[in-house]
Amino acid sequence: MPEKELKKEQEEVQDSNETLEASEDQSVEKEPVIELSREEQLESEVAELKNKQLRMFAEFENFKKRTAKERIDLFRNAGLEFFESMLPVLDDFDRAAKHRDDDQDAEALTQGIDLIHSKLVGILEQKGLKEMESSIGSDFDTDFHEAITQIPAPSDELKGKVIDQTEKGYMLNDKVIRYAKVVVGQ
Repeated sequence: MPEKELKKEQEEVQDSNETLEASEDQSVEKEPVIELSREEQLESEVAELKNKQLRMFAEFENFKKRTAKERIDLFRNAGLEFFESMLPVLDDFDRAAKHRDDDQDAEALTQGIDLIHSKLVGILEQKGLKEMESSIGSDFDTDFHEAITQIPAPSDELKGKVIDQTEKGYMLNDKVIRYAKVVVGQ
């Protein structure tokens, strides 16, 4: 009995496979399949890749132009904030110059100039500018000083040391932008 049932099941499976194959054949026949030759497929793929490459190249060129323009604008406007902060000092100097002849009080004029000077120094310090300290008697350091001349030292202690400072040195954000001009004892 088991053999008969097994044969019967096999026949049923075989029949269902045949009907499935027949229905697949019919569906395949109903849909027209356009098969391209291998050469045509490759040509289509090459055309698609060329199109993608052309678009990427155009995008890259646009990116380069945009970043170049942004960079030019950045350099052009880099000092904008600095100059905006300096305008009040310029206004103060204009006001002082306007009243220079009117005011007979030299002390008031001196105080006004001192106020403008302190305002200017404060703004420059906010922007990172620092005055270098080159005190008389300190060691001569080529990292911060520029020797404009050497004179005989008044004492042995001042040999190789700063005797006088003719021009102050400045640093911007810990970088020397102007060396202090000094006289050195020999």
